[in-house]
Amino acid sequence: MPQAMQLDIGTRFALNDGNRIPVLGLGVFEVPSGRVAQDTVSTALAEGYRHVDTAKYYRNEKDVGMAIRASGLPRADVFVTSKLWNDDHGTERALGAGRKSCRQLGLGHIDLYLIHWPVAGLRGKSWDALVRLREEGVARSIGVSNYRVPHLEELLASSSTVPAVNQVEFHPFLYQKELLRFCQRHGIQLEAYAPLTKGERLRDPKLIEIAAKVGRTPAQVLLRWALQHEVVVIPRSVRPERIRENRQIFDFHISSKEMDALDRLDEGFRTDWNPDKEP
Repeated sequence: MPQAMQLDIGTRFALNDGNRIPVLGLGVFEVPSGRVAQDTVSTALAEGYRHVDTAKYYRNEKDVGMAIRASGLPRADVFVTSKLWNDDHGTERALGAGRKSCRQLGLGHIDLYLIHWPVAGLRGKSWDALVRLREEGVARSIGVSNYRVPHLEELLASSSTVPAVNQVEFHPFLYQKELLRFCQRHGIQLEAYAPLTKGERLRDPKLIEIAAKVGRTPAQVLLRWALQHEVVVIPRSVRPERIRENRQIFDFHISSKEMDALDRLDEGFRTDWNPDKEP
């Protein structure tokens, strides 16, 4: 991240289609539907979050939409992502799934609609469907998730529409440097899910050491590290104190030396699916 670039909770990165995405969002994967999901989103919005990431697979799109409408915030102020699930690939199924997600959210449009997973043999037709959904106004921006470089190369070779976003697992213990560089070269915004390693590496000694130096929690250091690599972050929590903690990442900076040390923590550690196995 350029030294002169100042970030705050209202900062949005420019996407290649002219839209802008908030740098910090709330992920709601595995957040139970119903009151828990609604309360979680409401808490995040009250804390200043303006970005919520959901998906058909999460089974809480309806609750996300309800909480946003209940907040009283202008629709244009809140950026909402949803995703096409694996059993909805193919032209007609993808079109139907995107329209249904939009209805479930009840917000008029989806700000960002992603292909959740690069399903072999069908992802090309699904991408064509997402292009149509954008043309219809169902989605303002479209992108992909869990795409590795070969998947992106395939897409770019077959379509004139470049994904606005690629959402992948990304943290110092899975520092996907080549993927990040590829996306930056092609104007694709990288977005990090599981930026806190689902809590599995928060006790790493080097991470704790750096957190102590900057006077922050290990979780805050992980989020700040991603932001300084110009990556959008969508940490997940249902606990109000954690939601608040995760937003307090804009008033400190990690030095170049400490960034290098965090970069070297890469061990190929994944908390979730491995897209390398998808042809």
